[in-house]
Amino acid sequence: MKIYPPPPPGTQPENACDAYRSTLLRAPRLAPVPLPHTPTELAGPRFDRLSISGESNLTNRGSAEPQGQRIVVAGKVIDEDGRPVRGALVEIWQANAAGRYLHSRDHHPAPLDPNFAGAGRALTDDDGVYRFLTIRPGAYPWRNHPNAWRPAHIHFSLFGAAWASRLVTQMYFPGDPLIPLDPILQSIPDEEAKRRLMSSFELDLTEPVWALGYRFNIVLRGREATPFEEPPCR
Repeated sequence: MKIYPPPPPGTQPENACDAYRSTLLRAPRLAPVPLPHTPTELAGPRFDRLSISGESNLTNRGSAEPQGQRIVVAGKVIDEDGRPVRGALVEIWQANAAGRYLHSRDHHPAPLDPNFAGAGRALTDDDGVYRFLTIRPGAYPWRNHPNAWRPAHIHFSLFGAAWASRLVTQMYFPGDPLIPLDPILQSIPDEEAKRRLMSSFELDLTEPVWALGYRFNIVLRGREATPFEEPPCR
């Protein structure tokens, strides 16, 4: 694997951000220690051998249609040099249309949707393209600060050509009024890097009388890398 320099300063979230309060408890207090990658981190695995047919459709998990607005989320995964990443594993998880996760620690008093599991997986094709059919997630409150609400977002986890190429990030929707108030997104100083976390509405992805389409392209590492979100994240 080619070794690339770290992304330019300001293009990745700050490890400790005063406004994003939980980072103050989990951010490292000492300088990182560089460790060379081992052969197992640089080679494999082969995700294209997984049997995940149908898992890219998050709307067919129950006996009826889930509540909310159907959306198509699709895009291309490319590497540092702009080449498509084939056979990459793309996983997503999200809140339902009411802003609630199917998780034991989510106590938001919004309704659960028995027909929406809120998670899915897909593999990129030979052109590096992935595609999901899901529901637009709702905003939800969190306890970071008074009257705090997270904008609608979808979590992404990707593995490229090797374990070392993992990326965890979030996708946001254009025009959301909560975006300027979100300390997680605002922990990225560089404005262009913030825009790389924004999806774009695409009419060519929209399916007539069925689902709106949003495009979200992802870059693994390099100067134009999609910003990384250190878990745990909300």
